Amino acid sequence: MAKRITYQQLDFADDAGFDKLGQKLDELDASCGTAGNRLFYLAVQPSQVTEIVRQMGRVGLDKEVRGAGWRRLIVEKPFGRDVESARTLNHEVHKVYRESQVYRIDHYLGKETVRNLLVFRFGNGIFEPVWNRSFVDHVQITAAEALGVEHRGAYYEEAGALRDMIQNHLVQLFALTAMEPPVAFSADAVRDEKVKLLRAVRSIPPEHVDQFAVRGQYVDGTIDEQPVIAYRREDRVSPNSTTETYAAVKLLVDNWRWQGVPFYLRTGKRLPHQATEIAVQFKRPPHLLFRDAEKLGGQIPPNLLVIRIQPDEGLSLRFEAKTPGQVIGLQPVEMKFSYGSALRELPFSAYETLLLDCITGDATLFNRDDQVDEAWRIVMPILDRWGATPGHGLGIYEAGTWGPEAADGLVARDGRRWRQP
Repeated sequence: MAKRITYQQLDFADDAGFDKLGQKLDELDASCGTAGNRLFYLAVQPSQVTEIVRQMGRVGLDKEVRGAGWRRLIVEKPFGRDVESARTLNHEVHKVYRESQVYRIDHYLGKETVRNLLVFRFGNGIFEPVWNRSFVDHVQITAAEALGVEHRGAYYEEAGALRDMIQNHLVQLFALTAMEPPVAFSADAVRDEKVKLLRAVRSIPPEHVDQFAVRGQYVDGTIDEQPVIAYRREDRVSPNSTTETYAAVKLLVDNWRWQGVPFYLRTGKRLPHQATEIAVQFKRPPHLLFRDAEKLGGQIPPNLLVIRIQPDEGLSLRFEAKTPGQVIGLQPVEMKFSYGSALRELPFSAYETLLLDCITGDATLFNRDDQVDEAWRIVMPILDRWGATPGHGLGIYEAGTWGPEAADGLVARDGRRWRQP
């Protein structure tokens, strides 16, 4: 296999370079018997995608001839910077490649537990009947990172937590969690339902952004008993930066299934530890039979389903059970499943999974153009508000804590609180 690896250097704006690339690929088809199958992976800045795709179209690297192989294009995030740039980018890509040839990759969707979410919901008869506003109180989707910006200070200054994580990764997890059952397990059927769900998300009024979104930035603190520096002291970060390293958003869905159920999405850097999870909290029993038995001031802890995306992929279900003995007492217990222990094997990496899907032509876990558009539509009022008022409402939090105080207020106003993964 190593003998088949070649390297072709070129300048994105150089016609001759792309001419040579086309010739080289033709030679590889002949010598390696690849039958014209070609997968192009663009892990470049969005501004460079348009020029590369134009050049590829000029030399015919997009052309598919029946019986002569397929041509597919993977585009790495970020896919645009806002809704207008994303639409422009889609338009330019579609000048050359059909939508069916384009695979917008999001590695979160290749994680084993994310793929298992569809099976969990639609492959079992006991969960889907309670997966609605009658039984679910609220949902929390968390992507916590203990790391800082590392060597990506310049990129992060342009992106921020909302663009970097929520607009793509967490909105995709939200869509899989809340979408309606598809008519079939096919790429278009699944993606149709995801788009329907995103279109049902209530638009955030610009004047009420502060009631739906919170931002923060970490300062000096301690993680794992080691001191860490503030974001403004990181390499290639402005000492007066107003870029958010923490963001939390409340989404409401205006449809029959989820009316009145809030979805809280949050992400942050320099939090206590790494953890990505979906936590579905169910409503408490309508009538408390065991007031005398419990010690929690008349409140039985709600049932909780936690789907762990990383690092320990699996899920757990918390419910109440009787304590042993003559006296009636209640205690929470958990049923747990972990891929690493229960199946005695580690899942494939997310990128391995998605690359194989692309090679086989399965676009189920890749973002379609209308899906990207809707994801930007959801966050644009927040981005516009924050962009117009730099630093307004930018809370601070010590590295090693769970974010700014305002984030607690976001859920406390609804009578809820964040869980600590």
